[in-house]
Amino acid sequence: MWIYKHCDWPNFTWDAKRLSSKLAELRYKQGHLLGRMEGLGFELKREASLNTLTNDVVKSSAIEGENLNPIEVRSSIARRLGMDIAGLTPASRDVEGIVEMMLDATQKFSKPLTAKRLFDWHAALFPTGRSGMHSIIVGNWRDDSNGPMQVVSGPIGHEKVHFEAPNSDKLKKEMSTFLLWFANQSDVDPVLRAGIAHLWFVTLHPFEDGNGRIGRAIADMALARADNISDRFYSLSTQFAHERKDYYNQLERQQKSTPEITGWLEWFLDCLGRAISNAEESLGKVLFKAQLWDKINQHPVSDRQRLIINRMLEDNFAGHMNTSKYAKLAKCSTDTALRDIQDLKSRGIFIQNPGGGRSISYRLPEVVSSHV
Repeated sequence: MWIYKHCDWPNFTWDAKRLSSKLAELRYKQGHLLGRMEGLGFELKREASLNTLTNDVVKSSAIEGENLNPIEVRSSIARRLGMDIAGLTPASRDVEGIVEMMLDATQKFSKPLTAKRLFDWHAALFPTGRSGMHSIIVGNWRDDSNGPMQVVSGPIGHEKVHFEAPNSDKLKKEMSTFLLWFANQSDVDPVLRAGIAHLWFVTLHPFEDGNGRIGRAIADMALARADNISDRFYSLSTQFAHERKDYYNQLERQQKSTPEITGWLEWFLDCLGRAISNAEESLGKVLFKAQLWDKINQHPVSDRQRLIINRMLEDNFAGHMNTSKYAKLAKCSTDTALRDIQDLKSRGIFIQNPGGGRSISYRLPEVVSSHV
């Protein structure tokens, strides 16, 4: 029996005692991360949020087997947020659509979630009205004209049915119940609401395609409400992608069970905790950049040197720095480049790599020292 056929559906229950310690630990991690982010300047916070949102969009699509260009995604997000970054790349319609949905969910998290809003998200995901080579119903609930909505795997003729969604004739009522619950301010912890909302939505599977991506956007929206900020500094979708097999197994296990969802919420909290821990590591570069510039600005560098340091701090900077590369990037002579490099080296901003002669190269320090 599928979960939605149970007599208690959708009155979800869980063991609060089993979840309390996990929830407390998670809330501590959230507070610690957000506290570190709050200490950054405005521009660095925006950069950190841009990195997280980019990963969120790319990984949420990757879970469904759609590989988006991260550079296009980053450019689309930066443009929509009004961020001035170098090398903005035009984005495809597919990229623009999912970026539009994700930003609407996270930047406007306090707005009500309505059927119309979900229809707009769905239309943004499928601007051509097609999923691959197939025409689909866009901006409305599915109608099951081609048979029941099933999640299957395996070759044609030997498919394994992992889940079968409720009949389409029940969707309007089911979604009304879900949206009313999502709109109500209850005494359920907002993080738990994110886990419940994601499970509930993907169980209803109300659209012909795109349910996973929209379901994860709903979870992100609930988490933005939990944090009460639009900036995103940890990515649940990235962690789901890392644990893709287990993610699907956990959903399937719960969807074949009852509305007692303690097991699902335990896994969700653990997964979210790992997402926050990994964010601490992935945002380390942004924090390092803040520390480095705090030290450098005590004795400011020249505009040329500032340009080169920022270039080396970019994610797409390849290799190390040498005199000829410096001269080309800074548009100066090699003599000037060498003087700048020697100055940066003497201050500990540049570290010389092993080697000599024409192979001499430099990198930034891994740890900011007090004498920079």
